[in-house]
Amino acid sequence: MNESDRELSAMVQELWDNDINRLKPGKDYRISLQGKAGDAMSVNDGSDRAGSPLFTFVDENIFKKETFLAFISLLDNYESDTGEPEVVTPEEIAENHKFLDSIVQTATMKIAHKYLVEKKLSPNDTKDFKEQLYRIWFELYTRRGSSRPDSSGFEHVFVGETRGGRTVIGFHNWIQLYLQEKLGHIDYKGYSVTANSPQPDEGKHILALQFSWKNGIKPKGSIFIGVSPEFEFALYTLCFLTSPNERVKVSFSLYEVEIVCHHYNQKHIGTTYPVLVKYQTN
Repeated sequence: MNESDRELSAMVQELWDNDINRLKPGKDYRISLQGKAGDAMSVNDGSDRAGSPLFTFVDENIFKKETFLAFISLLDNYESDTGEPEVVTPEEIAENHKFLDSIVQTATMKIAHKYLVEKKLSPNDTKDFKEQLYRIWFELYTRRGSSRPDSSGFEHVFVGETRGGRTVIGFHNWIQLYLQEKLGHIDYKGYSVTANSPQPDEGKHILALQFSWKNGIKPKGSIFIGVSPEFEFALYTLCFLTSPNERVKVSFSLYEVEIVCHHYNQKHIGTTYPVLVKYQTN
């Protein structure tokens, strides 16, 4: 691990330690891993290694907290299919700003902001910082195969998109996963492991999985489970602004993780998500 990765790891540990809204596995939520998902190439053969939903319990009182409430209000603001132009209403713009207003007040975002200011990567003024966050996450851009703006970093990462109606892209957020599964729109098909990744653990906060959504398949996705919206927002913004690399190695708490972070035109987040490398023993 190089010096910049070590420095970023220390920052992520600080974000983690201050994520007071994080849910506790086994207490605030429970998941059921069931079987190992089939090969990504054979997802259309009807193979389903999980007969039951992923989430068996979530204490929904957490969704009444300000940042969760503001986050959830954004999830129905998007057309999922890439190629369908997004129409952003004044009400949706107001909801975006309300969400940013709520998260910049949290300890995790304040820590991230302070660090980014020290690195001269973000403006010191909170209003200017929120404008920067808005541009990175909410400004629309054009994904492949579309002629008009049809996507944003927020939509791709936190809400999920479909391509050609058959493939799910993005969709790396546990709250959206839980809410969509509760509505019957998600069919969890099992957990994913590779030769190099550790066996998933129902008591840990990172999971690779396979699922279907809106008639499309997500052959392999990777998400944090139980963390707050502000933690993910702070972590991904940090990685986007501090690293030109598309994969950033960080170690924190029980995890050694690669954060994949693709830039779009150097101005916006294309996609970002965690990949578990190994569990730390200390």
